[in-house]
Amino acid sequence: MKNIFIAFGHHNTKNSFNASIRDTFIDEARKCGHSIDLVNLFDEQEKLPFYNQNINPPPQLVLDYRKRLEKCDVMMLIGSCNNLRLNSILENWIDWVLHPKWFFTYRSLLPGNKYFKNYGYPVAGAMKGKLGVVSITYGGPMISYQSFSFFDNIPYRRLKKSVFQLGGLKTKYLRFYSVLPEMEEKEFENHMLKVRKFVKSL
Repeated sequence: MKNIFIAFGHHNTKNSFNASIRDTFIDEARKCGHSIDLVNLFDEQEKLPFYNQNINPPPQLVLDYRKRLEKCDVMMLIGSCNNLRLNSILENWIDWVLHPKWFFTYRSLLPGNKYFKNYGYPVAGAMKGKLGVVSITYGGPMISYQSFSFFDNIPYRRLKKSVFQLGGLKTKYLRFYSVLPEMEEKEFENHMLKVRKFVKSL
């Protein structure tokens, strides 16, 4: 059985489509015997400030999140795609929490060389070998995002290649397209079935 940490980043924490994903995931995960550590970022009494790398040491809240992540087997991020990025509150959380030297360190291939001092490789930190799950909802149909599929600046590619891999995380995705208010009940139920099947695959 796994301990799953969920960072939920949608502003509507009660009755949004993303909230349904969260609740369905948690319901199925508990049926499977997994434990859940949930953070609804918009509902937190204390919220992280806008990221500023000059704040050192980081806020205590960052250290608290990291302690909780160290106890988990799976980290799940749930949010919507806005301008080819996750919600700003989730992106801010990622900037603060998944940060050197806790998440990874950078090692130079040629220490002391003035020409290649920034050329090297990452060394995974506290989350090495764990699973990172990203659930993303898109307002448009899948085909509308195909023109971006060859680039790394869409959320699932960027997070995997530019963030998760640095920390040694394995990556899985849940992606939902055409998430609009007028979604038919059958379509909604099919999405929730997808969530339940995903949980069972863990």
